[in-house]
Amino acid sequence: MRRVLALIPLLGTITVAAACTSTGDKPGATPSTAAPTSASAALDPTGQASPSVSAPTTIPTSAFFELPAELRKSPRRTLSVEDALPKLCANEFGTGGRQVTASAAMTVMYQSAGATAADVAQGTIHQTIFTFEGDGATAYMTRLRTALEACPTYQQFGNRATVKSKAVPGVGDEALLLTRTWPETSLNGEHTGREATSQIAVARVDTVVTVFDDQGWEGTSGNPAVVDRALREGVRTIDAWQG
Repeated sequence: MRRVLALIPLLGTITVAAACTSTGDKPGATPSTAAPTSASAALDPTGQASPSVSAPTTIPTSAFFELPAELRKSPRRTLSVEDALPKLCANEFGTGGRQVTASAAMTVMYQSAGATAADVAQGTIHQTIFTFEGDGATAYMTRLRTALEACPTYQQFGNRATVKSKAVPGVGDEALLLTRTWPETSLNGEHTGREATSQIAVARVDTVVTVFDDQGWEGTSGNPAVVDRALREGVRTIDAWQG
């Protein structure tokens, strides 16, 4: 893998302010389709730097993974980093610190292969990308592992959700896969007696870290196969972006 980032230096440091409360979005919740009101770094479909003075360093749309047409329920769109990052016990995923040089996020709604336009979506995946200076990306992964060790469970709308993580060998320079499990509820909030699961994948590619947050449709389980595909395609896409 080549490890050169063609980025314009920031005029100022971009910090990540990710909200983190136990009453955040339910892992199965579907995000609003409204356009985000803010973003930490501009996204340019052409991959060129934005002329905006407030965001001189950009992460292009081409740096984000893209699902194949048969799995896309709707086109991907930009999302604020704060809304895209998962919320567990604390601010585990928003601790980039002063070494973050740029951050941006996109979300895409996915469906089952062979689904028709009348079928509901299967889930959504939020992808966040951070770029760091120095050893910031490695430090981020170290802090994340430590934070996750301290968060085996967390409260979510009065229910106990568990978190298990494992390394994903052979993906990027290092990668983690987290599985969240919680009591499944119906649309009216009643327990179904089953468990629902969703996954979070994190990978470092040199000085870049990407986070994928999978959320099943209306509180149902996400699709692990789609997350695995997103993770591997996302790492290859970032590697190609780095050039």
